Amino acid sequence: MEERWTIREVLSWTCSYFRRAGIAAARFEAEILLAQVLNQDRLELYLHPDRRLTPEQRTSFRRLVKLRHGGTPLQYLTGAVEFYNCRLRVNGSALIPRPETEQLVERVLTDRQGQPLGRTLDLGTGTGAIAIALALACPEAQLTACDSSVEALELAQENAMLNGVAERIVFQRSDWFAQLSGRFDLIISNPPYVSSEELAGLAPEVRCHEPTVALDGGADGLECLRAIIAQAPCYLNPGGQLYLEIGFEQAEAVQRLLEASDGLSRPLIGEDLTGLPRFACAQRAESLQEA
Repeated sequence: MEERWTIREVLSWTCSYFRRAGIAAARFEAEILLAQVLNQDRLELYLHPDRRLTPEQRTSFRRLVKLRHGGTPLQYLTGAVEFYNCRLRVNGSALIPRPETEQLVERVLTDRQGQPLGRTLDLGTGTGAIAIALALACPEAQLTACDSSVEALELAQENAMLNGVAERIVFQRSDWFAQLSGRFDLIISNPPYVSSEELAGLAPEVRCHEPTVALDGGADGLECLRAIIAQAPCYLNPGGQLYLEIGFEQAEAVQRLLEASDGLSRPLIGEDLTGLPRFACAQRAESLQEA
């Protein structure tokens, strides 16, 4: 990029460059990255299209463009993502929160219809997205967020501080339920549910940059879901609920797992906004023997 290049010219060149790389939202992503380099809102780019970039700005922008062209997710380059009325920092230690998980949070809040959440567990918290969103929406909730990754927990704690809810969430390292104690009124989880075969076919920016441990659900994609469904009744209070995000092709298999559980009842499969089965819910049976 030569010194004469303006915002207009830089965006035009980058948009074409991104399109040739198969980046669908080429213009949008180019604007996001340039706005970050210029430390201004994206819409301000349109107010001063003939402004020239400084050599330092061109160097910084070129570095980001090369990384995005090479497959690094946009969110990792900007370092942040919006999620259900909160802003979260993201990095390679945790999965980038998706809209489907926002819909899982919305589903929980809608189903509860204003009832207190009680003692709530975000199982496999990653960035802390679910726990933080619930903390902001329900000030009375008693929240625990766990993850097996130390790095992910550090990121989740940082996000809780940024959103002003760090004192209301207990963060704990645990491989699913292994290091947890006590019972919960609500357990929510977005576990790995991509099969090992499907993992190989994911887009390179997901497969090569996001943590495999947060994606790989084993040979059939159900490995983590099986473990959670099997153990959840021992960690739920009577009448407590389990909410899971699942793959849209896993509805029947997850339904069977829930129905086969000795400690769970009233299994339901819910759809996302596109009409695909994406969520599973069940309630702890009242007759479960004390663990």
